[in-house]
Amino acid sequence: MYDVIVIGARCAGAPTAMLLARSGYRVLLADQARFPRDTLSSHYIHQPGVALLAQWGLLDDLRAAGCRPIDHQIYEAPGIRLEGFSLPVDGQRTTYAPRRFVLDPILAEGAVAAGAEFRQGCAARDLVIEDGRVTGVRFVTPDGTETVERARLVVGADGMRSLVARRAGARTVVEHPRLTCTYYSYWAGVPAHFELYEQPGRWVGVIPTNNDLTLIMTYFPQAEYATVRTGVEAAYMEAVRTTAPELYERMLPGKRVEQFYGTGHQENFFRQAWGPGWALVGDAVHHKDSITARGITDAFLQAESLVGHIGPDLHDDAALEAALKRYDDDLEETFTTPYQGALNVAELKPGGRAELLRQLAGHQELIDRYFSTLSGACSLDDFYNTDLLTVLNQS
Repeated sequence: MYDVIVIGARCAGAPTAMLLARSGYRVLLADQARFPRDTLSSHYIHQPGVALLAQWGLLDDLRAAGCRPIDHQIYEAPGIRLEGFSLPVDGQRTTYAPRRFVLDPILAEGAVAAGAEFRQGCAARDLVIEDGRVTGVRFVTPDGTETVERARLVVGADGMRSLVARRAGARTVVEHPRLTCTYYSYWAGVPAHFELYEQPGRWVGVIPTNNDLTLIMTYFPQAEYATVRTGVEAAYMEAVRTTAPELYERMLPGKRVEQFYGTGHQENFFRQAWGPGWALVGDAVHHKDSITARGITDAFLQAESLVGHIGPDLHDDAALEAALKRYDDDLEETFTTPYQGALNVAELKPGGRAELLRQLAGHQELIDRYFSTLSGACSLDDFYNTDLLTVLNQS
């Protein structure tokens, strides 16, 4: 009998298991993959996420893994180019964009070091539900054996297509249609900062990652997915050429060193976050278009929130229910504005936003504060309602 079983050991599940184990609970962390294992990702960890890695004692491990530090950002849209960087969070201003086969094992090892039991190659097949309450998980082990493990709480950190959410009957409480599709690959010999380029109907993201490689991502409207997927390389290169011509020239002497990766399944939703004996975290509870690269950072924040609200109350029925309700409220309060911000960017219509941001030219402090809204270091509402309004009034 475990206190908690966490399904999914990546950037939501592993920190959740680690923090629960550090709180003294007996935790089973399980993932159907064997690490290290890559996965689709935008890679980038914003300042709030880096601050949590430092707080958890894992930042030095990430640095030691050879992930290049990032300390400069470029945003370019029709008629505008901004350069600067987000403000720090808890003293952490430098960011990182690690490959997932680097990051996820560091997080899982942190959970193990905290005392969690970690089972790799162990696939969750169903939930055990008794008298309307989730009481355990049915697993299939690597040798094909079916086992049942029981716990006071089962946490689904098993992604957008969460089995825990499906079996527990978690309702979708907010949902919007898919807006973009994305394809990306890795390039050698292409020096870069954290760079974002936008034109009507196109978005290109550039992020330095491990092994001196540069991740270059292209975004297209969802309506073009069927066409783009049949000619990825041509569509990708043309998107870069027309959206970021200077980047395109930088790429010509470089070399693409991996295949193209991508998806058209950029879902946008909030799910019911908890029920009797279960809770959801990460992409299982809240998913949005990856265009703002908030997935990893938000998963860290949700893990911190869930465990913080549970505290010492896991075995007190009334206190646990109240804690999970507070967690649900926290999700809505914390992530609704970034969710809407991601949807706005994913419309791929930069005109109005670019027109407003042109007013920032010559105001470096406000440029950095704008980048801080993208990272989560400062409030988007505060920026648009106070900082930008001040500039417009002065103009």
